[in-house]
Amino acid sequence: MKKRFLSASLAVILTASVVYPVSVQEVRAANETSTTTIAQEERLTAKEFLDLAVTSLTFQHGSESMRQEVINKWVKDGELENLSSTIKRNEAARILVRALDKEEKEVTLADYLEKANKLGLFNSISENSDTISKQDATKIFTTFKSLKNGANNEGVKEISVEDFMKNPGNFGYQLSPDGNYITFASAWENRSNVFVKKMNDDSEPVRVSNSKDRDIAGFFWKDDTLLYAKDKGGDENFHIYSSTFNGTEEKDLTPYPGVTVAVLSGLQGVKDEILIMMNKEDATVFDVYKLNVKTGETKHVAKNPGNIADWLADRDGNIRIAVVSDGVEGMILYRDTEQDEFKPFIEMAAGDEVMPLAFSKDNKHIYATSNKGRDKVEVVKYDLEGNEEVIMSNEEVDVAGVLYSSEQDKILYGAYVTDKAHYQFFDEKFEELFRKIQNKLGVEESELGINDYNKEMTKFIVSVSSDTVYGKYYYYDSTTDEITELATLSPWLKSEELAEMHPISYKSRDGLTINGYLTLPKNKEAKDLPLIVNPHGGPWARDMWGFNPEVQLLANRGYAVLQVNFRSSTGYGKEFLQAGNKQWGLKIQDDITDGVQWAIDQGIADPDRIGIYGASFGGYATLAGIAFTPDLYAAAVDYVGVSNIFTLLDTVPPYWETMRNMFYERVGHPEKDKELLTAVSPVFHVDKIKTPLFVAQGANDPRVNQAESDQIVEALRARGVDVEYMLKENEGHGFQNEENRIEFYNAMVKFFDSHLKK
Repeated sequence: MKKRFLSASLAVILTASVVYPVSVQEVRAANETSTTTIAQEERLTAKEFLDLAVTSLTFQHGSESMRQEVINKWVKDGELENLSSTIKRNEAARILVRALDKEEKEVTLADYLEKANKLGLFNSISENSDTISKQDATKIFTTFKSLKNGANNEGVKEISVEDFMKNPGNFGYQLSPDGNYITFASAWENRSNVFVKKMNDDSEPVRVSNSKDRDIAGFFWKDDTLLYAKDKGGDENFHIYSSTFNGTEEKDLTPYPGVTVAVLSGLQGVKDEILIMMNKEDATVFDVYKLNVKTGETKHVAKNPGNIADWLADRDGNIRIAVVSDGVEGMILYRDTEQDEFKPFIEMAAGDEVMPLAFSKDNKHIYATSNKGRDKVEVVKYDLEGNEEVIMSNEEVDVAGVLYSSEQDKILYGAYVTDKAHYQFFDEKFEELFRKIQNKLGVEESELGINDYNKEMTKFIVSVSSDTVYGKYYYYDSTTDEITELATLSPWLKSEELAEMHPISYKSRDGLTINGYLTLPKNKEAKDLPLIVNPHGGPWARDMWGFNPEVQLLANRGYAVLQVNFRSSTGYGKEFLQAGNKQWGLKIQDDITDGVQWAIDQGIADPDRIGIYGASFGGYATLAGIAFTPDLYAAAVDYVGVSNIFTLLDTVPPYWETMRNMFYERVGHPEKDKELLTAVSPVFHVDKIKTPLFVAQGANDPRVNQAESDQIVEALRARGVDVEYMLKENEGHGFQNEENRIEFYNAMVKFFDSHLKK
């Protein structure tokens, strides 16, 4: 198995900033379209123009660093060196052309002015002055937004739920280790199955799996053997299967009921064997086994004493690192050989996150991500004495992950996420190759992904995705410099008919910067729209810029969609995450409420037509929203959400036991924090709920038990409140089967339309 992208906690990086305090009143003023004559027209300085432009033309109203990042895209080094000077019309033209993404071959300021005039950006202001007044800027920005949005307020044609939610076609392309075969997932009998195709051959792909009950969860190569993982009915007890190339012989290599398996190492150079983690002996912890992928024979390698959360093998396949945790504090253990006892290597205090990623080629160093002794996650390298060398860091945010080449024994790049994903390269040749592919495809770096490559790094699978492009896969051969399109996901969805996802920021009521995304319906004026706030799951996760079928579905139906990375979201540092400790239903919920109020204050959202929809923790936030701010929402959809924190903590999967103390630390202890958990569990506050509610649940959900949905539905129905309830017996934590997805989203859209489009 070639697991080259080593992911740490998702991250956001904020560049050096200029302070731009922005109030609601200033936002309103910047968006004001009144043409009332101003008696004394002050000419704007470059700094004032830029500040007004960012406030008016973007949704960055709370993050000083993100505002500066926007400006850095509009103004290159050496331009506008004196920000206190009055801005000239041609300088403003250059900024506006870039902001509109209309820059082509312009070189001089005269070129940019000519382009701006052709676009009609200055049609509404007098030609008599070469400088810009605030009144001029207001008119220019109104014209800009009209050009940018192209809105005639008619919306776009309705796209069916089926088109958004059915299987998107071929995806997940991988190369075989020798580079001679290509594998991908595609639908068969309405389920994702695995297919193999010979490279540079006209033969048809061969299906090698025969799953009719459940989508294949993932697949990978071990030398010439193709392996895949699948659970049963959403129970998340994943087994590993092998298959022959023609698919005539499939074998469950881990046929143990109630057991889940994860791959630890592909054991490069070791014939027919891989390392796996499996909770076969004790349901609460994972031991390490060698698995023969031909016979299914397992050999016990490392016993878990009960507190090991993760393991790491060296380059020879020996287990030499163990991550011990009680859920709050922990320690990295190390040993020289498998015959030695583990010894303390790196201590982890509460809040510390040290994640070993890989051993170096000589087994004398360990690559890891770490926030030990700092707020943000960084990429580090340890020697065998535990001495640390920082490879990649940022003062403001976590690193999202790294691409490590085992053959070259070096990190090729680190990834971080601001408004979008970005890369910091550590290998000039690889960056040159990346840029060559990027230029060939004509995309931004945030839209390009390196999915797989062969051992020699001459053959690549790359993908392109954006907010309006579900995904495209390409095969690139660096020896011939040829790139070939392999597949387009959901080709029936046309990018020009889909909605843009806008990065946003605002200040919470207690002064935290909250980042997120706002998706506005295409060809509609961003004014008094029905809005769906969509809090993410986790809560220790985050939303990111990119294609989201459910967001696009809602936008297609005329809804604005707000996604908020509230406190406790990952990627923004230790302090931001811990600011959400024991704040379920409290300050976390305030952050979501403040986001809704932000959208209302700007005039985007109609305060009488606000809906809320979320899954998992987002489902909890949905229930908390209608219980604790009952006048804010006109409709709510809870998808596999938590209603009672006591029963949630009592029914976590057995293999989450090593994390139990983390739940107590971050959410609350059922005895010590009984009063708190009672106060923030929505099921105990159904008397306050008056918002129409739709609940969806999978019967086999191991994370959020069916009882969570049953409780809230029964409690509300006992009060005579009619709650729509969809329960699927063959699903788990979210609906994976195509027919269930389509049924759920059809019902959700119908529900929201009935309450928010009156």
